Amino acid sequence: MISVLSPPRQVLFVRSLTATVIWLVLLSAPGTNAQPGSSSPQIANFTDIAEQAGLTMMNVFGGKETKKYIIETTGTGVAIFDYDNDGWPDIFLVNGTTLEGFPPGKAPISHLYRNNHDGTFKDVTIESGLGGTGWGQGVCAGDYDNDGWEDLYVTYYGKNRLFHNQKGVFAEVADKAGVAGTGKAWGTGCAFVDYDRDGLLDLIVANYVDFDLSTAPAPGERASCVWKGAPVMCGPRGLPGAKNILYHNRGNGTFQDVTTKAHIDRTDGRYALGISTLDFDDDGWPDIYVACDSTPSILYQNNHDGTFTDVAVSAGAAFNEDGREQAGMGTSVADFDGDGRLDIFKTNFSDDTSTLYRTNGDGTFTDATFAAGLGLQTKYLGWGTMFFDFDNDGWPDLILANGHVYPEVDKYHLGSNYQEPRALYHNNGNGTFTDISASAGLGITTPTSARGLAVGDLWNEGKLSVVVSNMNAHPSLLVNQVRSSNHWIGIKTVGTRSNRDGIGARITLKIGKRTLVDEVRSGSSYISNSDIRVHFGLGAATKIDSLQIRWPSGLAERFDGLSVDTIHTLKEGSGIAMEASAKKS
Repeated sequence: MISVLSPPRQVLFVRSLTATVIWLVLLSAPGTNAQPGSSSPQIANFTDIAEQAGLTMMNVFGGKETKKYIIETTGTGVAIFDYDNDGWPDIFLVNGTTLEGFPPGKAPISHLYRNNHDGTFKDVTIESGLGGTGWGQGVCAGDYDNDGWEDLYVTYYGKNRLFHNQKGVFAEVADKAGVAGTGKAWGTGCAFVDYDRDGLLDLIVANYVDFDLSTAPAPGERASCVWKGAPVMCGPRGLPGAKNILYHNRGNGTFQDVTTKAHIDRTDGRYALGISTLDFDDDGWPDIYVACDSTPSILYQNNHDGTFTDVAVSAGAAFNEDGREQAGMGTSVADFDGDGRLDIFKTNFSDDTSTLYRTNGDGTFTDATFAAGLGLQTKYLGWGTMFFDFDNDGWPDLILANGHVYPEVDKYHLGSNYQEPRALYHNNGNGTFTDISASAGLGITTPTSARGLAVGDLWNEGKLSVVVSNMNAHPSLLVNQVRSSNHWIGIKTVGTRSNRDGIGARITLKIGKRTLVDEVRSGSSYISNSDIRVHFGLGAATKIDSLQIRWPSGLAERFDGLSVDTIHTLKEGSGIAMEASAKKS
């Protein structure tokens, strides 16, 4: 998390000045959203309704006043998924512990909240079997046995856990399934992905630091344990990096560790956190992007033969445009500029910008951070992030959860705050964003020390809401109180030849001159899992001209006659078959 190679202040100043000029010019361009305080209608007023909705758990993660070791700083993830198959998304919040531990039966537990369909949730943790304890970290959801019920994988500092969904009650089967790990690793981000397209979901797990609490250095003990002159917890620099793990689904309820066979371990020594899957080269095979802290990020390109090659450096997605490694945390994927290609966004440490990688269509990326107007903010430390079209105008917007890792920033007045507001960027529809955070409501402007973040259509009404895990505090449930008149459509995919969830399916939707593209994915953000259903804002369009799905199996289908303002369940094989644009091998 310590970005010792962050850009010099004079570089950031010049880039911020340039971005400011670009932003001011763009504000006068036709079709660009006016700046906060103008006479334009308000489009965002997010309020935090977590308490009244029943999300009352207390996150416990290390000390409140000080963080002696890095294990106390990373926080936990969030999953939005439909655990009971009633068609309404539910919420799972991972929990942690403290260095001192707790007496038997008193340790904090993770929590599952069932959607009551009326704007509230019920805590069903105990009866569901999901009340795990320990240094919980990340979470991802996926139906790994294709039985129609969403399963849950939770990473830990220690053994990871796989919860098999047995019609709404979960059984922990990680050891039996072969995905618990050795118990010595520090798992962070994860994602279910059918990397070999055999119809079974495999599992990619990011690992952060090869960390031993008994030998960890104390604050101020080393050069890497000092930040801006103040003694702080050590790491990750100066600590040994870890390797990521890939598990192949055997189809009998067990997995095989194919990390070496798949060449995942050829990139090691990284401090890996957030994972997003995407087919960045549009060849029909899922690739994997990993945000790495204080080291180059990873882009595993799928070789179609069960192996991957890390092409992040050659593809332009490992560093920022200055060639500097950054302290990456969370990731999100969307076609932000409407060119039909999927782009990548990554949050980073403070005194640096987040990074927007625009896909060039030739297997490479361009750092478009400053050109897109996202280079103005360098104060905050970003974690969870998602593209989401909160006003349904057809252009994916961005939300970031922020919060520092050092409580000492308040004590020593180091130019940052431990608790920080969120950031909300509205997509202008011309390749740029406007920061509307200041006028977007108390749900955005109220400071917290946030980590995991997930988005979803919690009440099946076409309005995306946001769930945030806050360090040593209650979670947040952010709901936009501004009702948009724009239209939308939601897509739930059901695979038959492909995996049951349709994870990896690419959906291409056309309305007028616009082409909207997204994929079904597990994981993403910062160690979290958003609503697996794909949501498209449609603006003023009242008709879908065409919708195509390229399934992981290679089948390409067209679905006609889909109404707007509705969530559609589309089953593989029920559409009109088209010539596949990507071959099986």
